[in-house]
Amino acid sequence: MSNRKNRGDGSIRKRSDGRWEGRYTAGRNEETGKLIYKSVLARTQAECKRQLREAVWNREHKATPLTGLAQETQGTSAPQMNCQEYTVAQWLQTWYDLYAKQNIRESTQLQYSYFMNQLVIPQIGEIPLSQLTGLRLQILYQDLRANGRVHSQKRAGSGLSPKTVRCVHMLLHAALEQAVRVGIIAKNPTMECKPPKLERKEMKVIQPEQIGDYLQAAAERNVLPLFFLELTTGLRRGELLALLWSDLDPQNRSISVTKSVSRLNGELVVSQPKTQHSIRTLLIPQQAVDLLVQEHNLHPNNPYMFPSPTTGTMYGPETVARIHKRLLKDAGLEDCRFHDLRHTFATVALQNGVDIKTLSGMLGHYSSGFTLDTYTHVTRKMQEEAAEKMGQFMEMKL
Repeated sequence: MSNRKNRGDGSIRKRSDGRWEGRYTAGRNEETGKLIYKSVLARTQAECKRQLREAVWNREHKATPLTGLAQETQGTSAPQMNCQEYTVAQWLQTWYDLYAKQNIRESTQLQYSYFMNQLVIPQIGEIPLSQLTGLRLQILYQDLRANGRVHSQKRAGSGLSPKTVRCVHMLLHAALEQAVRVGIIAKNPTMECKPPKLERKEMKVIQPEQIGDYLQAAAERNVLPLFFLELTTGLRRGELLALLWSDLDPQNRSISVTKSVSRLNGELVVSQPKTQHSIRTLLIPQQAVDLLVQEHNLHPNNPYMFPSPTTGTMYGPETVARIHKRLLKDAGLEDCRFHDLRHTFATVALQNGVDIKTLSGMLGHYSSGFTLDTYTHVTRKMQEEAAEKMGQFMEMKL
């Protein structure tokens, strides 16, 4: 049975010989006016869909069809190059449309578009793909580190962070690897590059005896519900700010985490959380429920759990980070990132007997192993304390 796609995008079916066939219209016969049908064949449904998308795109853009996997020329192992000469800009857009876009979240689509159109294409977009070298990419990475920030931010200087440049590198690696697979270039030039090393940021936590001072500062600035909930759930900043009043279930003392907000290209964008594991329901203490109900009573007709007093909509992530810095200063505490409130929650939870598996689920991590690796310093100390207690116990038995 054919699985119909959007009109003009063709259809696919499984043949009696086990192979998958994709059928699409390639145009009209100039003499008769009848539609011309063409087909692609593949061993798997996924590969058939990929080839069909590629064929339809080539039809619409009048491009020379790609060859699929690189074919070996007679007597040599060199891949046969496609006769169409892509520039970097043309191939990036082709790769994005055919291979990337349908497999990523909306927020990631915006991020990819920003990387391509703002950071990469203005510098190397006109270079023929076959002439792109690892050296030229290395120069690009160096320039992005020094001068890559498109929208100026006072605190960040003019260069991009190592993390952002590495994301650009990963995008280019994926796009160019696909170009190798379909036979447009012989090798991937990103393999010759060394992207900048990640700056490992030191994890800082607010000590248990300091949390009261921090929350008192939050109360004095009328933001206690927001920061109390953060310290009792460890939500990611985007998850916290995207909460709606409808996400709270006061009777069952729970909140539903189903979305996240981030700023992309200067605009707030709401999307699904980081991973499927991040979509979760969390139980919260009664004190948190009471504070949230009090907060909602201040603006009962506003759907946002924490509306900005300035805009009436959700806070921007950078705004809440600035408020956090003010609270630290008010409380006389050492500087730390907003994300360190998440680490504070996790550390306090472990120190008070919450097991790794439960904590991992609460944090929305993809595995308990990742949680264990992240908080090794805490679990190490707990193991030492447990060993000491067992030693004291056994000593009493001698």
